[in-house]
Amino acid sequence: MRGGFEPLVEEAFKQTSFELIDTEGERPRFIDGRLFIPPGLLSQAAEEGFRRLSFFFRESHLAMLAEQLALAENDKKPGNDGFVLNALLRNAVIAAKGELALCQDTGTAVIYGWKSENVFTGSGDDDAWLESGIGAAYKKNNLRLSQIGASSFLDEFNTGNNLPAQIQIHASGKNPVYRFLFIAKGGGSSNKTSLFSMTKSLLEEQAFEKFLEEKIKALGTAACPPYRLAVVVGGTSPEFNLEACKLASAEALDSAPYFEPGEDKEKSASLPWIRRDKQWEEKAMSIGRRTGLGAQFGGSSLLLDARVLRLPRHAASCPVSIGVSCAAHRNLYAYIDSEGLHLEKTVTDPAKFLKERGINLKTFDSNTAIIKRISVNKGIKEVCKELSNFNVGDKILLSGKLLMARDAAHLKWHNLLKEGKALPEYLYAYPVYYAGPAATPPGKVIGSLGPTTAGRMDPYGEEFMSRGCSLVTVAKGNRSAEWKKLCSSYGAFYLGTIGGAAALLSEENVTGNELLDYPELGMEAVRLITVKDLPVFIIIDNKGNSLY
Repeated sequence: MRGGFEPLVEEAFKQTSFELIDTEGERPRFIDGRLFIPPGLLSQAAEEGFRRLSFFFRESHLAMLAEQLALAENDKKPGNDGFVLNALLRNAVIAAKGELALCQDTGTAVIYGWKSENVFTGSGDDDAWLESGIGAAYKKNNLRLSQIGASSFLDEFNTGNNLPAQIQIHASGKNPVYRFLFIAKGGGSSNKTSLFSMTKSLLEEQAFEKFLEEKIKALGTAACPPYRLAVVVGGTSPEFNLEACKLASAEALDSAPYFEPGEDKEKSASLPWIRRDKQWEEKAMSIGRRTGLGAQFGGSSLLLDARVLRLPRHAASCPVSIGVSCAAHRNLYAYIDSEGLHLEKTVTDPAKFLKERGINLKTFDSNTAIIKRISVNKGIKEVCKELSNFNVGDKILLSGKLLMARDAAHLKWHNLLKEGKALPEYLYAYPVYYAGPAATPPGKVIGSLGPTTAGRMDPYGEEFMSRGCSLVTVAKGNRSAEWKKLCSSYGAFYLGTIGGAAALLSEENVTGNELLDYPELGMEAVRLITVKDLPVFIIIDNKGNSLY
């Protein structure tokens, strides 16, 4: 019996379609019976791999989104799943042009590698060559530079190249091949990974179902559903459990055999230690539908699919992890063998792909469920007055100037108040859109731009709202009970816009972009943007009512 991931990963590669990439003369060759891979090929693999997954989806993921849209449009129950899924698919069409990335958070670059003992590169440091390719991909393709280094325990700076990456290379068999799984994991979906140190008492049907109901509902919508859910129970250590969760959410462990009803111990002992459970996967999907959260703004499409895995455990421990991959599901396989570099095929023409499946996409203004348009250029008080005519869950097309800022800028303003200084005048003039864009491609107004998680700014609510700032905010996900109280106390509104549609929102809804403050913050600098018909939902109104 084998307890590691390699057999399942090997099977995943067998079930994947690849294409041979022209590497312009860099070719592997055999030396003394071992395959020599020029280290420059590692850089090329990483560079092209991260470029590809930043703009194109796997066919399986695109097909799932299309299937969910068809189901939502045929579903007569109330909800906004169809509106969101339509936007996510339009986003895929725009991103496939290769200019605006699928998501503004182009993620932490993660590489899992499986290197045969009959492969060598002679580099002495494969990580450095892979990181070189990652850095090139992020620079050349206008991807967002999100990694933050520390200049002291409390002080930070943007590294300026999206490095360091997370790279793990494992020894793997004797066949002369070097395999890779490239993952771009955004902060929002990473933040939804949780580890729980449980006991054997959880391994009872009612107890585990109650646990799932609580944790799936707690996922909320901040990480841009619909999600690919992974639940892992057991593991020889918490670290092993979490690694299984990460690989499962990237579809790398899908070939793990399912438990069979009445399976005896002898058969169980003859199979891989990592197993799936179909019954619990179906229950997880049912729980996701029952939450009513849907694809961000109410409905039944919180989850696209679920993987529930069971691992061995120490008798005294029962680690359980839950994680998701968001709607911008960015994972890509690659391998290098004697023929050269092979990359997983992706859907480079999603418009054609969707048309062949009878999917007709709609623009925002053609959606009859939109109530009306609102301009935010009339002052915050007037905007709040106009918003008070609507109910939570109502859709609006928003136009005008928005102040764009997120975590780092809010800390700057907080520190001004601590020092007894005044807040900048611009904070009193505009609604605040929590966002940090990707780099701006040539000829574009702005790079990929979508909302960031609202809840991270909740600690600043009282000190800003009490001064007449942050009375209208735009972001994604749920907010704290305290923020709801503040909205009621100060007559404020929280509006949600679509997460995971950053290329679409940048291309069609942003018409102006001006740097205002703190340029040293990079993608977190304060900007003033002009939007036209930005789709938003009222999430919290001035009475403290909440959609969630």
